[in-house]
Amino acid sequence: MRPTLYEFAGGEQAFGPFAAALHARCLADPELNHPFSHPGQHPQHVERLAAYLAEAFGGPARYTAGCADQAHVVWLHAGNGDMSDLGARFADCFMLAADDAGWPGDPEFRAVIRGYIDWAVAAVALSHPHDTDVPAGLPLPRWSWDGPQG
Repeated sequence: MRPTLYEFAGGEQAFGPFAAALHARCLADPELNHPFSHPGQHPQHVERLAAYLAEAFGGPARYTAGCADQAHVVWLHAGNGDMSDLGARFADCFMLAADDAGWPGDPEFRAVIRGYIDWAVAAVALSHPHDTDVPAGLPLPRWSWDGPQG
């Protein structure tokens, strides 16, 4: 049986370093810096990001059990208006963070996670640019080797 993306990335211990690398890359980017350095950011943002991504890639449901649901994530990113090239910049940082964290360089794995982040940027960050009316109870999307599940 094929491992989940979560398992293939390295399991639980792979997501903390990845989230930290992603956060650091976003802080270093002159355009992404602002949304990642605002004063209202949750003090456990990196840990929560790691839990969210681990769950999205087939890991345990720690984010939805202890933090929030997908509706909250979309709400946090809603109402920002035109985001110009921030989505593409974030997706590029995501892929570079995979290198930084030592995730497998397997071409199929990299293509699948690139597909995920491109989809996620559109579904989360760009889905409500002017409207913060986000439906309640959205399930956290799960991603596999075949793309979105369910």
